[in-house]
Amino acid sequence: MDVYQEAVGYLESQQIPVEVEAESDVLDEDVFQEETVSCLLSPLHTESVDLPDTPTIRSPEEMLERRLVVLRGILESEEVYLSELEVLLMPMKALRASAGTSQPVLSSQQVHTVFYQVPELRDMHQCFYAGLKARLDPHTHTEPSPGPVDPDPERERSSAEETEMKQGGFELMVGDLFLKMVNQIGVYRGFIDNYEKAVEIVRKCTHSDHRFRTLAQSMMSNNGSDKARTKYTFEALLYKPLDRVTKTTLVLRDVLQTTPVEHGDHTALQEALRLSRSFLSGVNEGSQCKREVTLSHGMRRQLMRDGFVVDVCEGERNLRHLFLYTDLLLCTKLKAVAKGKQAQYRFCWYLPLAGLRLRWAADQEGPADTHLRIHTIRTKMYLLRQQLRQHVRGSRGLAARSRKKLQQMELLLLTHSPVHRLELHSPSGKSHCLLSSLYELDEWREAIHKLTRDNIETVPPDLLTLTSACVKLRMTQQPPLHSLNTGDEEDSLCGTLTVAIHSACGLQHPASVYVCVEVDGYECYDKQAQTHSSIQSLSPHWDQELTFQVDGAQNLKVLCVSQSEGGEDAVLGKASVKLDSTTLQKRWRRQTLPVGQVEVTLSLKYCPHPLGPPSSPQQQPVFNIPIGAVAEQEGVLVPHVVRCCVEEVERRGMEEVGIYRISGAASDISSLKTAFNSNLRDAVTRLRTAEVNAVSGVLKLYFRELPEPLIPTELFQSLARALNIQDLDSRLVSMLSLLQSCPDVNRQTFLYLLHHLQRVSERQEVNKMSLMNLATVFGPSLLRPPVASLGHGGPTVDISQEVVVQVQVVFFYLHCNNLPAAQTSLPHDTDSEDETTHM
Repeated sequence: MDVYQEAVGYLESQQIPVEVEAESDVLDEDVFQEETVSCLLSPLHTESVDLPDTPTIRSPEEMLERRLVVLRGILESEEVYLSELEVLLMPMKALRASAGTSQPVLSSQQVHTVFYQVPELRDMHQCFYAGLKARLDPHTHTEPSPGPVDPDPERERSSAEETEMKQGGFELMVGDLFLKMVNQIGVYRGFIDNYEKAVEIVRKCTHSDHRFRTLAQSMMSNNGSDKARTKYTFEALLYKPLDRVTKTTLVLRDVLQTTPVEHGDHTALQEALRLSRSFLSGVNEGSQCKREVTLSHGMRRQLMRDGFVVDVCEGERNLRHLFLYTDLLLCTKLKAVAKGKQAQYRFCWYLPLAGLRLRWAADQEGPADTHLRIHTIRTKMYLLRQQLRQHVRGSRGLAARSRKKLQQMELLLLTHSPVHRLELHSPSGKSHCLLSSLYELDEWREAIHKLTRDNIETVPPDLLTLTSACVKLRMTQQPPLHSLNTGDEEDSLCGTLTVAIHSACGLQHPASVYVCVEVDGYECYDKQAQTHSSIQSLSPHWDQELTFQVDGAQNLKVLCVSQSEGGEDAVLGKASVKLDSTTLQKRWRRQTLPVGQVEVTLSLKYCPHPLGPPSSPQQQPVFNIPIGAVAEQEGVLVPHVVRCCVEEVERRGMEEVGIYRISGAASDISSLKTAFNSNLRDAVTRLRTAEVNAVSGVLKLYFRELPEPLIPTELFQSLARALNIQDLDSRLVSMLSLLQSCPDVNRQTFLYLLHHLQRVSERQEVNKMSLMNLATVFGPSLLRPPVASLGHGGPTVDISQEVVVQVQVVFFYLHCNNLPAAQTSLPHDTDSEDETTHM
């Protein structure tokens, strides 16, 4: 399928002129096929961006199933609304009675004004609710009859079942109920025209009469399926009908969209939707009372923040424009408009901030081929970038078309690449999930948290008016696409940027912490990476290098994140650094960066060069690979698999009886090995919950599966002879000299392991692991005898003596009290002093 041609067809159907190019260039293939065509359907103009939903073709049976769900939701919503109207009407009788006394709370005329048309609204919706409930009840509790389980879970339902379900759905007629309600919607006109007067009386009496104030600020209602009690103000309840009438069009549209054309309700629903739209159009033109809303705690509703995020709805990802107001969060879609006309927004959903809970969700892997598809898109973007660089000045049309395609591809990646999730949960049971970069999501989290700390129940919004006002109020005009930036790229980075994360300090409590780094620029390459999680510590250390291929990068963002035992992350702090190509060099530049409550020490190195096509995102394996190659790949002297396992054993295995001697479950060890070969952070996360003997087993397995032993084979004979030296001082000098002759990575890793095993033996009264026991376990893995057939010089050692030599060599080094300290990472600082970066 040709995605671009389908996009052109869509735009033409919307009367949007598109210049069709003759060549197909790099968009001949559809990468994400039909599930992501929506992201490519419109070119990006400077005034507006069309972000249509993914087209979903449903069968009549699927539409009828969805229709039933929508109708049940409407019924529940009607029940809540009726409960709110009942609470609003509850004090009416008492207020009327007091109006005839010598000390009335409200006069008879004021009571009439405050409750004008509310009983009529209650009766109208009570009639609609009763009719809808009677129609839905026969379809609510239908369950499949018990019977034998179909052995083939993929088998489709029988034609008889489909026919029965389809007939049942077609028999459910509700269009007349909606049409009857809309024909009575004129009752709302009187309420709307009277609304300002009613609110003025409520506000005045709330300030002047303590009796009315007590009543107006403590009205309770049982709402939601869990019947949770909600506290309302009188003014908030008085606004409920205004909120309800604006939702009528949205409700009717949802029902109509799930009603097949051949259904008997279709015509009636179309007419009801037309009448509803006509009524609301007149209301919006004739009424200004809803445009200025005072919240229940005296504040005016204001726009605090807006921006583009990815919204996940029923498994589909769509780019949306999010607006954060003083009391609510509004999600909208930017609609397609003809060039030169004002942009328009369409309402998607909203959540009140009162009681809103936010939760970081774990990363969720997409389909197995998602990474491959994203890699394919990036490769196409790279080719488009090459085309743009080669275009001469006279080929403006060709350059414009390539830039348009580049924007479409970048929009596609922006929608499907994010892995960080922020879940929003409201007390009413509604939930939504947002995707974006970790830095951007934490900005939203902070902004929402500031508004929810002292938030109370507020006035519901007029959704139509609020959504239409987004165009004038918005502070963000375009999605965060780098290809939309027309500024000078001379100061941006193009090449390899390496960030070495060393350590952090300033934590208030011991925590498992990781550092996330994000860069900007074109989406052709990975723009986010993070270290593994540290052990519980006040001063975590990583010494881990993160390498980025950057194209157009100007900013570096660093986040310090705490990871709890339950897996939920909490951002401790973040900072943004301006990348200056004139100061960054090929030499390491060490910095200490304030990141919220902590300080992160890192080093930067930049090497400018032309970029090649994006490489495959798969991580290189670490098991069965020479240790020098693994260390070079990770930019360290001690591989991360060794350090992570050692740290985890020291965290919770130092008093484990038989640690390193008792083996863990083979399946657990194999699972951890696979994780280390594919995803370091995932492996470290699994270490946190793995049985500690499985962790120690992974460490032993790593050394055992090295192609060449940690202590080079050619040193075996020399070490065996050195053990026979009678003079202890001479033996020590010889053994340390042989150790010094090992390659740097082998020597530092061996020293790191020796110091760890010495610490383990310090707890031998508890764990029963003496130095000899530890040497017996590790000796055969760390040192192996030469094989004559491989051409190693010197006489071979008798097989009966091999194990003795292996154990005695490791035992000797473990007995040394003056072993040099291990260096885990390469030196990154070339300056004499650290440079502190102030944000």
